[in-house]
Amino acid sequence: MTTPADPSSPPSSNPDAPVVNCPTCGQATLFARSNRFRPFCSERCKMIDLGAWGNEEFRVPVQTPPQDAQYGDPRFED
Repeated sequence: MTTPADPSSPPSSNPDAPVVNCPTCGQATLFARSNRFRPFCSERCKMIDLGAWGNEEFRVPVQTPPQDAQYGDPRFED
């Protein structure tokens, strides 16, 4: 039985593919079609990131309108 190739190791068929850092653990990984977890280095890192999104640990920064604003609509502001 053969073991699958490590998706983070650069294959010899694509030497021009960029190497990036995994957003979860920081390990160098190949950003190519051969890495099915890209931009992550492994399924574990991919699932950790998905869990963080599911737990709402990531937020898009927005400016909160004042409490007395009409639903934050600028047409109703003075």
